[in-house]
Amino acid sequence: MNTIASVSAFHRLLSLPEPKHPMVSVINLSESIFLEDEIWKGFVNKFYCVALKRDVKGKIRYGQGHYDYDKGVLSFTAPNQVQYLDFHQMECGAGYLLIFHEDFILKHPLAQRIFDFGFFSYAANEALHLSSQEEKYLIEIMERIDKECQHIDRHTQEIILSQIDLLLNYSSRFYERQFITRKNNSHTLLAKFEKFINDYYADSAAEKGLLTVGLIAEAMNLSPNYLSDFLKIHTGRNTKQHIYEKLINKAKEKLSATELSVSEIAYDLGFEHPQSFSTLFKKRTQMAPLEFREKIRNN
Repeated sequence: MNTIASVSAFHRLLSLPEPKHPMVSVINLSESIFLEDEIWKGFVNKFYCVALKRDVKGKIRYGQGHYDYDKGVLSFTAPNQVQYLDFHQMECGAGYLLIFHEDFILKHPLAQRIFDFGFFSYAANEALHLSSQEEKYLIEIMERIDKECQHIDRHTQEIILSQIDLLLNYSSRFYERQFITRKNNSHTLLAKFEKFINDYYADSAAEKGLLTVGLIAEAMNLSPNYLSDFLKIHTGRNTKQHIYEKLINKAKEKLSATELSVSEIAYDLGFEHPQSFSTLFKKRTQMAPLEFREKIRNN
């Protein structure tokens, strides 16, 4: 697999001069021309990318899904994800790309916090749609980063990272606002989620196996991170917490209303090993399965 290992290498592939800073760059899309290169047929890079764009056309396969760059305004990609770019259909349009190497944030709190920004793994149909004022905020931040890249001294990294952190926090605010303003769609999505998880446990899950976040997300045509963030915002719990809650409730039903053994219940819920079920049940209820059964029947 081809690797774009540096900011400089990416600049060359976009027919741009050397970057002002070796680890971070703000690229003006209107000045960029994609070089015809075999690398676009499959590559990974070593930097984060925040794209604020207008009139960009084309598709890029990113991770498990596709980005449609002619949809939305603000989109994100993370390092080390396989990407495939349809070079012949790509038009740069206008806007900005902020790219920063994964090593640039090492030893900084952002290196850990960046994993909280789930939008780095979203498909393009979930890209952010910004108001003109929101777009202005982000452009101003990118312009400050670009100016700071011209002055490389012992303060540069901290100043740039504080601006990147600010940009990502603004993006989180806009992202949550986008969820909240989609009330009708949100209700439909929540109903679809509830139906899927209920149907899964309506019959024995023994042959299907344990229900997973990835399985639900795939069935709903969403990324796992997107689904978890959506549920967290609207219900206060992520996908895994919902799965555990449903699983424990089903286990309680079987323990109180049937004579099935703990092993039979475990297999019925999709567990390969009964001990794994017992451990999870005790962790969630503070009681072993048989202890719960006895308590319920003695009440």
